[in-house]
Amino acid sequence: MKPTLVTGATGFVGWHVARKLLDRGDRVRALARDPSRIRELDGIEVVRGDLRDSDSLARAVEGCGVVFHVAADYRLWARDPEEMFRSNVEGTRNLLNAARSAGVERVVYTSTVGCIGMLKDGLGDEGTPISIEKMTGPYKRSKFEAERVALDSGMDVVAVNPTAPVGDHDFKPTPTGKIVVDFVRGAMPGFVDTGLNVVDVRDVALGHLLALERGKTGERYILGAENLTLEQIFSKLARMVGKPAPKMRVPYIVAFAFGAASTAWAGITGKEPLAPLDGVRMAKQKMWVSHEKAARELGYAPGSAETALERAVDWFRMNGYVGDEHLAVGRV
Repeated sequence: MKPTLVTGATGFVGWHVARKLLDRGDRVRALARDPSRIRELDGIEVVRGDLRDSDSLARAVEGCGVVFHVAADYRLWARDPEEMFRSNVEGTRNLLNAARSAGVERVVYTSTVGCIGMLKDGLGDEGTPISIEKMTGPYKRSKFEAERVALDSGMDVVAVNPTAPVGDHDFKPTPTGKIVVDFVRGAMPGFVDTGLNVVDVRDVALGHLLALERGKTGERYILGAENLTLEQIFSKLARMVGKPAPKMRVPYIVAFAFGAASTAWAGITGKEPLAPLDGVRMAKQKMWVSHEKAARELGYAPGSAETALERAVDWFRMNGYVGDEHLAVGRV
């Protein structure tokens, strides 16, 4: 059995992709800059390397039949935005070149819902028009360019576009996971009128495997579940932890002003802003989409967002991100 390479196994989605592959008995190899960050993945082979180091990528893909390219520099603020392009765009190009030279048969590329066109009224999908001019900030622009590099590579590549995954093993945590953590800690006094498509990270990982087995070359597949306003997400979390949901709706112009000031201060101090301006700009539009294409062509059938949120709360609590003092004795 040829090994399958997973990039990004130290991160949230990549960890779950690797876990799914190991659970079904595949030989799994992980590319990691720091092998010590590979946790709770017994039986995985680890190759030290970096997407910007072509020699390490050649070692990582040697003998592999399949590559899941999940790794990305996912930040809404960086003092040097070019770092994101070096990792996300040039890193993707480097990996695909190495995979081509090694005779890799198929690549599943993890894109983002940020590369999907949105509609004011209705749900965006894989066919909704979009251009790089619509990409907010260096993260989205770098992922948009990387997606094009992957799909235009001439290789057998399938792209998946996860929405806002939540669940267990969100080590960093991700921006969506941080919403959960901040809510439970009581650090979320208000909310903006925005919306996310929330999906269980385990369903996202399974969607990667379905894309490998059933996806069409050159196609994109949205891996999402439920379209929820931020207010609805907080209401669900409130019932889970026995805390009141924030009632104050923050006007967008106030959020924008705070984001601008916070980001300007970060440029001076070098410390991550409390409210990155790019994140505020993204929140201006509800990121609501349809996963109908993945359901139809891949057999993708995600579960409820509520179950995923419950598991996220439990995992964050058990791993010290929030203390028991922040949780009610019983869920409401």
